[in-house]
Amino acid sequence: MAAPSVNISVESAIEHQIQEVRYDGQEIYVAPLSMSENLSKLAHKIDFYKDESEEKGKPTSEGEKESDEEKVLAPFQPSLWPWDSVRNKLKAAYTEISVLYDVLNIVKEKHYMVTDPVNQDGPELKAPLQMLAKKRSLVAAAHILSNGAERLKRVQNEMASVTQENFLMELLKLRKNWRLKKVHNTILGELSYKSAGSRFWQGGTFEVLKTSDLAAEGEIVPRKSSLDVIIPSELEGVAYILVEVKSVVSDLMNITSATLKMPSSLGPVSADTYWQLKLETAQNVLFCKELFAQLAREAVQIKKASTPHMVVGNQILTNVFPGVQLSIVLCHHTGKEKKVNLSSEKLEHNHVLEHSLHQLLREVHDRNLKCSAPHPVNAMLGMTRKRRLAGPRAMSRQELMEMGENESLLEQILKQTKHAVLRIRSMHVIDQMAVSIQDPQLCAHWSCLNSSLESSVRVSVTSYGYESIRTSLVLTIGIDLIRVVMKDGRVCTLSFEETELRDLLQWQICQHHTHSIQHLAKVQGWQVLSGIVSSGFGDMEAYGTTSNVLMASPRSNVIVSFHSNPVSGSKLWVKKVEPSIETHHSPAVTANKWASLSGEFQEVNLQLLEGRNLVGKIDMLMARLSLS
Repeated sequence: MAAPSVNISVESAIEHQIQEVRYDGQEIYVAPLSMSENLSKLAHKIDFYKDESEEKGKPTSEGEKESDEEKVLAPFQPSLWPWDSVRNKLKAAYTEISVLYDVLNIVKEKHYMVTDPVNQDGPELKAPLQMLAKKRSLVAAAHILSNGAERLKRVQNEMASVTQENFLMELLKLRKNWRLKKVHNTILGELSYKSAGSRFWQGGTFEVLKTSDLAAEGEIVPRKSSLDVIIPSELEGVAYILVEVKSVVSDLMNITSATLKMPSSLGPVSADTYWQLKLETAQNVLFCKELFAQLAREAVQIKKASTPHMVVGNQILTNVFPGVQLSIVLCHHTGKEKKVNLSSEKLEHNHVLEHSLHQLLREVHDRNLKCSAPHPVNAMLGMTRKRRLAGPRAMSRQELMEMGENESLLEQILKQTKHAVLRIRSMHVIDQMAVSIQDPQLCAHWSCLNSSLESSVRVSVTSYGYESIRTSLVLTIGIDLIRVVMKDGRVCTLSFEETELRDLLQWQICQHHTHSIQHLAKVQGWQVLSGIVSSGFGDMEAYGTTSNVLMASPRSNVIVSFHSNPVSGSKLWVKKVEPSIETHHSPAVTANKWASLSGEFQEVNLQLLEGRNLVGKIDMLMARLSLS
């Protein structure tokens, strides 16, 4: 009986390589090759450049190798073709002849190699010849270097000209500084200050063009830039605002003065000017026109002024003070005007006021552009913080009306002009008095921290040799008034008239003499009986009051009376009391010094006394009288 069959499981051996063994023991194998990949792998193993004839004589197995080793090498068998050896020798001879032919060509033709004989001993060269050879070599080298430098310079100049004349680069520079837009095939720009807050009606549109290097006749014309701009005809030329403050004989306004004083140095901008300068000049013309239009509109609208403003053509005239006229003229020179014979008078253009006008208009632009945010957000836009607080602070109608009133540009420039005129007048008065009056000395210290509507100056009055005795006063110059603060704290207000300031300074000089003599009396032991700064006793003077002082010597035997007046000058009287004379005593007289007041005083001629100044003369006189 046959044994029962047994099932045997046959599994294929693991033929794939292991790629990775993980930490948990799992093995990852390399994916098996496909049939096409396996075929390409086998094909790469075949050497197609190997000769099959070499493999014919080789053994294919180990048995054949062993049998071949045991065999004895067979003797040389000749080739089957009898002329085989002849062919090989002819071929070798042809090769040698070809090589010989090439060597002869190289030596003969001199194209490939030059063979010269080599001298064992070199010739002796003389020093002059060597110097000449080196000199020629240096000259040749210098010539080569100079040619190279010129070539490099020419290349750099060409590159610079190409960079300068590049239209796109110039357009990029223009775009950085000016607003541009493209309309169809045209590039337009804007000169106005509308983006900065201006509300002027006139526009400033200019056109950008690409220039050509070829002229009409075909000649090359050098240009500074490959870009050019076309300015509107109304903005051509040069413009500026002429501000002139002048004195007139009468209250009549001089209308033709500013027109005849047009400077001849102004001229139109030439065609070959750089585009940046053209645009800046045209923008300045537009700004001056806007400024003058604003001032002319305000001059017509302002009706509360004491003197009416006059607008004639391109000129605005107004009176600052009696006899002082302010003229604001728009000077626009395009080069097409007729030449006018200019007068020999000097053009008194005030550059400070012109700058103030420009600054005031730019402040208006800034206020138009910058509006405060509404608080709360549903409030009206543009309302200031002060107006928002008007309700909570319960402001009155008058306060609200004052808040709504804003000073115009013309009113502001008039205030600045008045202050400038008053400051110059005060400066001239102080300087003239300081030069004309030698005794005492006047010294003015102007403050550097001033505003456009207020300035201050400290005036010090001193005597030479007695500088410790000082009389000072502070002048605060406003719009049309001068506020004076005295040494003792008194405040005096002066008008714009020059005579008032001159009278005040002369009065202060008289008071300085009085104070100086009182100080000398205290030093020398004299007794001041009375001292009056403003005395109403005496003759009536044209202006000012008399300052007097009455002093008694230490022995009470000499009485000195000093009077100082701005008009009549300084006078000195002396009275000497003899002790032997008996005076009548009354119950009202408490001391002998008061009993000696009566009697005759003798006037002293101050011009004949020795001394450098008035205080020094009186000082010496008091010292002499103290010893008598």
